[in-house]
Amino acid sequence: MKLKVYLLLLSILPFTTVKAANVITEGTSGITGTIIDSLSQKPVDYATVAIFDQASGKLINGTVTATDGKFTIAKIPAGTYQLKISFLSYTSKTISKLKITDGSTLKLGKISLSPDSRLLKEVLVTGKKALVEEKIDRTVYNAENDLTTRGGDATDVMKRVPMVSVDLDGNVSVRGSSNIKVLINGKPSAMASASISDALKQIPADLIKSVEVITSPSAKYDAEGSGGILNIILKQNTLQGMSLNLNSTAGTRGAGLGLNGSYKTGKLNFSLGGFGRGGYNIPGEFNNSQTVTDVATNDASLTTQSASTHNKYLFARYNAGLDYDISEHNSLSLGVVFGANNHPTVQDNFFTQNYLNNTLTSSSLQKNNITNNSNSVDATITYTLTGKKPEREFSFLTEYSQNNRYNNFESIFLNQGDGLATGGLKNDNKSVNKEFTLEADYQTPLGKNQLLEFGAKDIIRTVTSNYSYLSAADGSLTYVPVSSASLSNAFNYKQNVAAGYLSYTFNPFKNYTIKAGARYEYTTINADFESGSAVNIPDYGILVPSLNISKKFDNGDMIKLGYNRRIQRPSIEFLNPNIQASNPLNISSGNPELQPEFTNNFELAYSTNIKSNHFNISAFMRNTNDAIQTIRTTSGDTIKTNYQNLGKQNAYGMSLSVNLSLTSKLSLNGGLDLYYLDVDNQDPDPLFRASNHGWVANYRMFGSYDLSDNYSIQAFAFRRSRQIQLQGYQGSFSVYNLSFNRKFANKKGSIGIGGDNFLTNALHIPTVVNSGNINQNAVNVMHNRSIEITFSYKFGGLSVEKPKKPKKKIDNDDLKQDSGSQSNN
Repeated sequence: MKLKVYLLLLSILPFTTVKAANVITEGTSGITGTIIDSLSQKPVDYATVAIFDQASGKLINGTVTATDGKFTIAKIPAGTYQLKISFLSYTSKTISKLKITDGSTLKLGKISLSPDSRLLKEVLVTGKKALVEEKIDRTVYNAENDLTTRGGDATDVMKRVPMVSVDLDGNVSVRGSSNIKVLINGKPSAMASASISDALKQIPADLIKSVEVITSPSAKYDAEGSGGILNIILKQNTLQGMSLNLNSTAGTRGAGLGLNGSYKTGKLNFSLGGFGRGGYNIPGEFNNSQTVTDVATNDASLTTQSASTHNKYLFARYNAGLDYDISEHNSLSLGVVFGANNHPTVQDNFFTQNYLNNTLTSSSLQKNNITNNSNSVDATITYTLTGKKPEREFSFLTEYSQNNRYNNFESIFLNQGDGLATGGLKNDNKSVNKEFTLEADYQTPLGKNQLLEFGAKDIIRTVTSNYSYLSAADGSLTYVPVSSASLSNAFNYKQNVAAGYLSYTFNPFKNYTIKAGARYEYTTINADFESGSAVNIPDYGILVPSLNISKKFDNGDMIKLGYNRRIQRPSIEFLNPNIQASNPLNISSGNPELQPEFTNNFELAYSTNIKSNHFNISAFMRNTNDAIQTIRTTSGDTIKTNYQNLGKQNAYGMSLSVNLSLTSKLSLNGGLDLYYLDVDNQDPDPLFRASNHGWVANYRMFGSYDLSDNYSIQAFAFRRSRQIQLQGYQGSFSVYNLSFNRKFANKKGSIGIGGDNFLTNALHIPTVVNSGNINQNAVNVMHNRSIEITFSYKFGGLSVEKPKKPKKKIDNDDLKQDSGSQSNN
């Protein structure tokens, strides 16, 4: 214990020396860099950085690194200098003969500090960063430290992220809100704009470095995403040379293969990668019981349905990129990503029985073939100009993205005696979402500890949905079009979002940081049908303020307070007027006249460290007006689902995350998300007026134990409680995983075996609806017990790291996504 205190004093002493010395701060030059741990390649915060005159050894200036390991020393005269870096339990490092010209900024990039081997026995130094970290405006989940997701996709990673919940269809929500935006390396994706769940399934878990949960976005981010932003950071190579990473998996439910290569030489950095994952042997069952009561006669129409389901899928993602440092202050980045998704579902023996007042009146048998396919492309160009003054930067970004989506179904009606086809019904629905984005951003420091940011952005979005119905009158299944404007038509939706923002960050007092800003967005919309009249949707503008205040205590604890106003525009999933009727007694369609919803978010969070253990607790309140709510009505014995701007939704809750380093080999991480949800659709029709409220909780636990330097075992468990819905609820479920991994070839390769839900035969998820004259109880059964073997290997040699300029990105955080699948199973 005495030695640890002594080492702490040694780490602080150089900094106090820097502050006490008569430093020289009259120059016009500067120096920047990032200090990282040589083992984990993670940032080292609070390291002491001092610059000395090379000839005289006189101290010129100094600072300490921020929480991201970055440092900036400004106001340095031109000359030749020596840089010294030191920190507790690390070997001090000296970089000599640094030549700085007048008015320039010397960028050193990443500088590695090596742990001091003489102190390893007395001071705990790990090669891993905490699984969960807290930043001033976000929570960071370091996914690369979790081996239980290997062989999976981004959906598996999201189940482990604090404040995030994922249902069994892959639909993601944050603190109970599905109104979120998913970014990849800070950039939007055409696939994510169309379907977040499909986009996540295209990203291999092995490529994900971390996930940022931004629940209080600043004015620089788009006003969209009332539930927050999920930013997925992928692993990237920043070292000179050539490398190739191979990742593969094979198991009882699926298999995947990924190759990612890069080549960095001088000012150029090339990257190329591809990933494919297929799923098979995924059986399930479906059971449904619904009762519709006639309001006038009080007759009860009961329908029972059952079917066996068979799922398979194939996801792919291919990417190529080029980064070019034109000069010291100019850089250009180009990137393109292609994605593909094929997810067919077959429902066999779909048997329906109809009762009127408990008397069987009819029955039917059919087979449903449901198609959910898509392909997408995202192309980006980014130009960045950095100033001679540190933190001064201008960037211009442009992006084109397109997603083509196919949601089709075929219902084949069968003879109950011999099972032969007697007719059929098909629905073909192709939707295309095109986006073109232009964005310009500028930031500059204003005096000491002040930063001004402002910019402008324009998103031009064109969405089309072509849908048609076809029918077959006999077993030959010769389909002919159904002539009806409501069943076959084309919907065109054009939207332009122009925005400007201003953000100001400053430190009014010691250890206090305030970031305040405002963003104004103006939206114009034109919508019409190919056959029919135009849809009248008025233009609108909105001013969205944001405020984040934080205080960091001397012992490293942090408290932060945030407020922001957000907007959620409906996506094509909510607007699409195509009628989904693979289950003819439970149909759904969108509403082209939907308006956006508006949300106020408040957040208070506190984080602390006790020895090597980290704790974070946060409280939040969210109020949404004009909420887009699901409205269920009836027509005979059929339930019709639509969307309207009728509701309000309030949520109050808290999140707790704990990271425990019990020993140098054993770590435990746990989390709890608990909130109270109050929803009301405010439907003027008393029959369909609905409201609901109740507590919702999500639990997660992760454990890791290093059996030796090359062997490790990890376990994960997640439970989601019953989810409150406007007219009922969805049942709870649990998932868990256990994996064993071995590293070899100097840790270039690894092989592992893992099991998902290996003690559970199947998951039964009920969905219950009780509202007005509707009573429904549907149960989906999923068989997802699986065993997988994973293998990965890194090829190629890498040389000394080269400084890398930070990439700017486009953030189109602006579409409301569906909170759950609207399959009519």
